[in-house]
Amino acid sequence: MAADLPMSPQLEQIHGEIRDNFRALANGFQRLDKIKDSNRQSKQLEELTVKMRECKRLIKEFDRELKDEEGRNPPEVNKQLNDEKQSMIKELNSYVALRKTYMSTLGNKKVELFDMGAGVSEPTADDNFQVASAMSNQELVNAGMKTMDETDQTIERTKKVVEQTIEVGTETAVQLKGQTDQMGRIVNELDTINFSIKKASQLVKEIGRQVATDKCIMLFLLLIVCGVIAIIVVKIVNPNNKNIRDIPGLAPPAPTRRLLYLREAEYFN
Repeated sequence: MAADLPMSPQLEQIHGEIRDNFRALANGFQRLDKIKDSNRQSKQLEELTVKMRECKRLIKEFDRELKDEEGRNPPEVNKQLNDEKQSMIKELNSYVALRKTYMSTLGNKKVELFDMGAGVSEPTADDNFQVASAMSNQELVNAGMKTMDETDQTIERTKKVVEQTIEVGTETAVQLKGQTDQMGRIVNELDTINFSIKKASQLVKEIGRQVATDKCIMLFLLLIVCGVIAIIVVKIVNPNNKNIRDIPGLAPPAPTRRLLYLREAEYFN
């Protein structure tokens, strides 16, 4: 049937390469049954995995070419080519499932995932190896609903994380604001203390100047008192000292009254 399909040279070449790889896969799995050594079986499975990856790539390329030529082909030809593509996808999926069986037999439970894309299935951890194009409408709806539920759950978790982040950010902002206000009050108090220190320094300087002035006045008064005391002492010790008489306030009073009395007596006589 595939040989009777009307294909362009590009599609025919890709289709031929895919079929060659399928034959190589079939022969490889047949030889795998004859291999008894587990190490050789693992190596053979690795080679078959490379072939399956190549088939995946070629099927994706076949699908791209098919879409490019879809407008130039009649509807019935497009249908036949799409059916052939689905047939190749199912055949590849059968080899993937067969590979999983051999891997389980070897005791390796890990199944490599194939990103088939563009109509090629992606093997999962369960036994269902189906592609979207091979699934029924109900299965597609169920798969879509499941994906939407998972997406909603992820969104809810993300919202919770965002809310927690916002709460932490708000608390941090409040703490920073409180610390900023506290720093502002500390700066104001430091300014007040600095102003008080400057004012106190000025007062100390003024008091120092006033004390110095008072000391000078007291010293001058002390000198005056000492001078007066010295004059009084000298007067007492030597009352006839002419130098003392010449000092205003300390010299004895002049005999003005006696002279006036003598003049009056002479006048009347």
